[in-house]
Amino acid sequence: MEELTKTFIRTICVVLSLIVLCKCTKYEPNWASLDSRPLPAWYDDSKIGIFLHWGVFSVPSFKSEWFWKYWRGGNPEIVKYMDRNYRPDFTYADFAPSFTADLFNPEEWAEVFKAAGARSVDMSRVLPI
Repeated sequence: MEELTKTFIRTICVVLSLIVLCKCTKYEPNWASLDSRPLPAWYDDSKIGIFLHWGVFSVPSFKSEWFWKYWRGGNPEIVKYMDRNYRPDFTYADFAPSFTADLFNPEEWAEVFKAAGARSVDMSRVLPI
C-alpha cells in the first residue's frame, strides 16, 4: 500500500508540473520573440551587477575565457605563451586537475559584492565544448 501511495503522489506531481508548464509563455527561437520577454524587477532595478566567468581557462589566467578556442585556432600570442610555460604535449584538459577553486569563499565574495553595491551576481562556470 505504501508503494501505491508513493506512485500516486508522484503521478499527481507530474500532472501538476505539466499543467504549470503548459501555462507558461512560449517563446519562438528568434530575437523578436526573445526580446518580448519581461525583465525581472530585481534586474531592471539594479544599478550594479557583477558577471563572472570562471573555468579551466582560469588556470593559465591568460587572455580570456576564449583561451582554448584561440589556442586551438593557432593564435600566435597564446601559442607562444604555451610554448614558454608548458611542455610540448600539454593539452587543454591537462589544466583541469589544477582547477580546484580552493580560494573560492562564497560568503566572503558575497560580502565584497554587497559592499560594492551589487544587486545581482551571475557567476558561471564555463566548460569547453
